[in-house]
Amino acid sequence: MNNKWTGLKFLSPWLAGIVIFILFPMLFAAYISLTDWPILGKAEFIGFQNYVDIFKDELFWQSLKVTVKFAALAVPLGILTAFSMAFLLNSKIKFVSFYRTIYYMPAVVSGVAVAVIWKWILNPNYGIANGVLGFVGIQGPNWLGDPNYVLPSYLLIAIWGAGGGILTYLVGLKDISTSLYEAAEIDGAGFWGKLFKVTIPLMTPIFYYNLIMGTIAAFRKFTDAYIIGGAGREGDFFMVHLYNNAFTYYRMGYATALAWILFVILLGLTLFINYTSKKWMHEG
Repeated sequence: MNNKWTGLKFLSPWLAGIVIFILFPMLFAAYISLTDWPILGKAEFIGFQNYVDIFKDELFWQSLKVTVKFAALAVPLGILTAFSMAFLLNSKIKFVSFYRTIYYMPAVVSGVAVAVIWKWILNPNYGIANGVLGFVGIQGPNWLGDPNYVLPSYLLIAIWGAGGGILTYLVGLKDISTSLYEAAEIDGAGFWGKLFKVTIPLMTPIFYYNLIMGTIAAFRKFTDAYIIGGAGREGDFFMVHLYNNAFTYYRMGYATALAWILFVILLGLTLFINYTSKKWMHEG
């Protein structure tokens, strides 16, 4: 009995943190999503009316469409880019530590600073991107104003920031035993054979982790989208739409309902990835 109470005493700070900072905010958010709360006024209980209004709102569906389209392209491209860079940085080349630092740097730079820099780079009038294209005789597009180039611009930014996932891939690559590559060489496997028969199968747990984290990050895209200005005429990203309802239109109950819908979407996608991973993830 004494050991039990001693254990509970040690757990009490953690349990208190769970209740105060996770459980209570979730329950309070669930209640707020059922109210009409203009933040500065009194919250009026309206039941599930916010959810009914959301599913009738064209801006909700448009923001969800833009976010899904972005995530469907940015997540696989980000995984491919980060893995490719990690694969190259795992080679025995000169100045490899310097290259690793350079490629990982986007992960430690402030999101606001990144957004401001890219807004300048992609400026159609004096941005460096169109300046380089003009130097070789190509008329640069209106990256952030033309609906045909807005999402590709955000994809470019996402790929540039894919270096944040390099560390996990490097750890996974370092963990693969050289004896496996030697055995593959004895069996006659060349570069591509070792890549697809040894490296990629053993890296699938890392792919699984980054797929889930990348999907969550893509659906929660906000900082650069807000600073740069949404997705043009295609509509806002989901999180920008949520933010506008909360702090521009002062519809906190409606915005909280949007947050719960996002939670359900991400929970469903995570469970789906987890279920399908049994068919492609190597377990060893």
